[in-house]
Amino acid sequence: MYVRAAGIIAIAAALGAGGASRTQAQQVQVSQANRTIAITTTENAERRADVATLHIGYHVYAPDSAGAYAQAAQLSQAIAGALDKLSVAKDAISSESQSTGESQDFRNSDLTPEQRAARRFEAQQSWTVKTTPDAVAKVLAEAVGAGANTSGSIDWSVADEESLTAEAGAKALAHARDIAAQMAKGLGAKIGNLMYASNEVEAIRPRITLSRFGPGSGGGSGGGSLAPRLNLSAPMITRSATVSAIFAIE
Repeated sequence: MYVRAAGIIAIAAALGAGGASRTQAQQVQVSQANRTIAITTTENAERRADVATLHIGYHVYAPDSAGAYAQAAQLSQAIAGALDKLSVAKDAISSESQSTGESQDFRNSDLTPEQRAARRFEAQQSWTVKTTPDAVAKVLAEAVGAGANTSGSIDWSVADEESLTAEAGAKALAHARDIAAQMAKGLGAKIGNLMYASNEVEAIRPRITLSRFGPGSGGGSGGGSLAPRLNLSAPMITRSATVSAIFAIE
């Protein structure tokens, strides 16, 4: 007998109310021959982000390759110096990309000949900086002040991913057991041992993307930090676990 009915959904919703847990779906299958109840249910666990991975970088143009490289070297050193003054650990900084070469803007017919000539070559470089939610706004301000004019995207996460994943799975399994116990009671029996369980976890990780900072927003040659800083708050990080469990009926 396969059951998926409004009554089961209602029971599950009542059992899962409260906290960060939220039931999304339940499936119940009862086998009288094998004396088992199979449950599939989904639960969420949430925790405030305690890690902020900031993306910083620059993008500059010049009329010749040497000029583009010179600007790139100056900005690269300025940004590195700004991070060093903040005592950002070396292993918290990772290179993402870097390149120099002829710019596509050189062929852009919407630009004047003078603008195209000024943009014949380009250089770009980017990094990620892993820091705390309390420090990320300051790191961003200092980097932009040093010339990081393509900065601002932030990936939020938790340091202990495993425990958050385990919490979501444990909630889903406990909820599945509660539903199975209700079903067994309705059959005039009681729930027995857990015979099988599988767990699928989905990460729901927010990312904040800020607008590109153009020239005049500290995006030149290391003009110092920006003031005031952006007001950034760490979001909640969610893990959604779907557990399929089979319980014996006694």
